[in-house]
Amino acid sequence: MRPTKADLEAARDKLIPDILPPEGSTLRVLFCGINPGLYSGATGHHFARPGNRFWPALHRSGFTERQLRPAEQHLLPSYGLGITNLAPRTTARADELTETELREGGERLVALVERYRPAYLGVAGVTAYRTAFGDRKAQIGPQDDRIGPARVWVLPNPSGLNASWPLERIAEEFARLRVAAG
Repeated sequence: MRPTKADLEAARDKLIPDILPPEGSTLRVLFCGINPGLYSGATGHHFARPGNRFWPALHRSGFTERQLRPAEQHLLPSYGLGITNLAPRTTARADELTETELREGGERLVALVERYRPAYLGVAGVTAYRTAFGDRKAQIGPQDDRIGPARVWVLPNPSGLNASWPLERIAEEFARLRVAAG
């Protein structure tokens, strides 16, 4: 059932737990969103808004054999995948986050990567990545720098609001990461 307007408002500033495999398990790619939206906060599922293209891109890129629903996010560790966010609190729009929140999220992300040791960190959102890590020149694609043991790949933001990246182009970039991650 779709969240009501009241459900969405009640979801403001909620936290959604990361989706991670047990420590020591293989983690090929840790996907990192900017922050959960209110729809995700209301449902408790990452990238849950119907117009978000994360789940279709994940499937079309070959990471999963079928398109998972947000409610099936718990299956990701069986594919060697996980999800986290730069900023953990839910907002209506990513531009409600402060630069401080994004930088602090970058610090938290470094600690998470050190602990779970993914082969790749896939950050969905180049502007948020630039702010979180002070890398003003970062572009979509693989980065020269690593975060702990992980290679970094900046992905296009899969939000439906990111009109400059249609689903097919997002899926192509996800597929480049999948090939690199093995």
